[in-house]
Amino acid sequence: MKEPVIDKRAYIASSADVIGDVTIGPMCSIWNHATIRADRDTITIGEGSNIQDNAVIHEEKGLPVTIGKYVTVGHSAIVHGSYVDDYSLIGMHATIMNGCHIGKNCIIGAGALVTENTVIPDDSLVMGVPAKVVKKVSPSQKAHFKENAMRYVNEAMELLGD
Repeated sequence: MKEPVIDKRAYIASSADVIGDVTIGPMCSIWNHATIRADRDTITIGEGSNIQDNAVIHEEKGLPVTIGKYVTVGHSAIVHGSYVDDYSLIGMHATIMNGCHIGKNCIIGAGALVTENTVIPDDSLVMGVPAKVVKKVSPSQKAHFKENAMRYVNEAMELLGD
């Protein structure tokens, strides 16, 4: 099994598990009890993204996971075998099933279930079980995405002593 490649400017909590063919970019933060496991395909986490407490990121053979830049994956969320584009927010306890593509600047609401092979267009607010696009995100919500991600970047850099 391949070893993770973790940028020296990334923060990984001591209780987090990062296993296998995982690449974690600069200024990322992986928080307490998060699990990122790539034993059959790859997982790539882009610059400034944060994976919060108890979240699970897992691939499937033939279905790698890519998490773009400045993405927030909330507490206890699951991203499985899918692509999440830049500046999106995956809410607490949301589940993204295999083969999904989450566009840029999206909010996946807390507890939402995005079923297999769903494509979510850029700038979408998604809620429900099963998840549905309910409206476009507002300009003020878009501005909040990077602000939220930067809060975690700043906290991680402080913990790293940068």
